[in-house]
Amino acid sequence: MAGEVDPAGFDRAVLAMGLARIARHMEVVADELNALDGQLGDGDLGVTMVRGSRAVAPALDDLPPDLGKALMTVAQGFTKSSGSSFGTLVATGLLAAAKELKGRERADWSEVSGLLRAAFKMMRTRGKAELGDKTVLDTLDAAATATVGCDSGPAVLDAARRAVEDTMDRMRDAPAKIGRARIFGEKSVGLDDPGMLAFRRILDGLAEG
Repeated sequence: MAGEVDPAGFDRAVLAMGLARIARHMEVVADELNALDGQLGDGDLGVTMVRGSRAVAPALDDLPPDLGKALMTVAQGFTKSSGSSFGTLVATGLLAAAKELKGRERADWSEVSGLLRAAFKMMRTRGKAELGDKTVLDTLDAAATATVGCDSGPAVLDAARRAVEDTMDRMRDAPAKIGRARIFGEKSVGLDDPGMLAFRRILDGLAEG
């Protein structure tokens, strides 16, 4: 994702490029996300991610230079495409990052950790979940912590991916404690949380050239 426009930071062009990569990857992994979500939820997580990505796609070539406004545009597009709880959480995280970048046309890669942390805080409030509940918040928190001090796109992405993978490995054998997945109790043990996997696949999409 990084380094193709400005190795030290990102702007509208890099943001649009990353979102396009994510959109393409969601088309590839949609069935995987649906299948996992079907074991612990409604089975529509892949649909949610694809619809959100497709809704955002038309705006990518004309995103505002202001990164805050650009992310707000993306959040609004994602929200309109789906009324699912995960779609709402994604939009909430994007809005949190948008607030942090309001009025700026460029940001350093070293700021990504803070953007992830801002998204985590707002998503935690909106979703009423806590760390250890086995949700996307656990991986988001891990990524925010792991990327502190990373000052290049590749370093940020590598640290985030490793942190998310480690967190998923660590929590796979824990039961889900919140949301629809909690209903399945011990059946959730041994399964990845669908939201965690979605975040992992987002990062995988960013890594693809």
